[in-house]
Amino acid sequence: MLGAFVERGYDVYTPFGGGQAVDLAVHLSGSRFLRVQCKAAWSRGGCLEFNTRSTDHGRGPQSYRGLADVFGVHFREAVYVVPIDAVANSKGRLRLDPPRNNQRKGIRRAPEFEIGQWSDVALTGLVEEPSASCGLATEFA
Repeated sequence: MLGAFVERGYDVYTPFGGGQAVDLAVHLSGSRFLRVQCKAAWSRGGCLEFNTRSTDHGRGPQSYRGLADVFGVHFREAVYVVPIDAVANSKGRLRLDPPRNNQRKGIRRAPEFEIGQWSDVALTGLVEEPSASCGLATEFA
């Protein structure tokens, strides 16, 4: 996962310590960072599936909404970038094979989420505007 972002020219940082809500911070530009929660996927019924909740056994299942911007999903040699809000709260699914009933609405096709499909502008659009009132910028200015 980290290598996929580095190969595309991004600087990537890993949090220090344990129990963080994100696994990687990808520097996009200026003060913008993409917060990435990494997940492994498995194949089931023509889809890639991955967990979209934390597995912290002390607090129970927790959502990543508001804590991470995207899931970085890896399956075999492929890496996918999936916005947190694009999938359900318990399991994420990306369709590998066409649906047998030819359904088109509400389908998240895996190729559309491959890391190579994301432009710098699209990734930056997933990140909230940095707050000018965060404190650090004004304290050290």
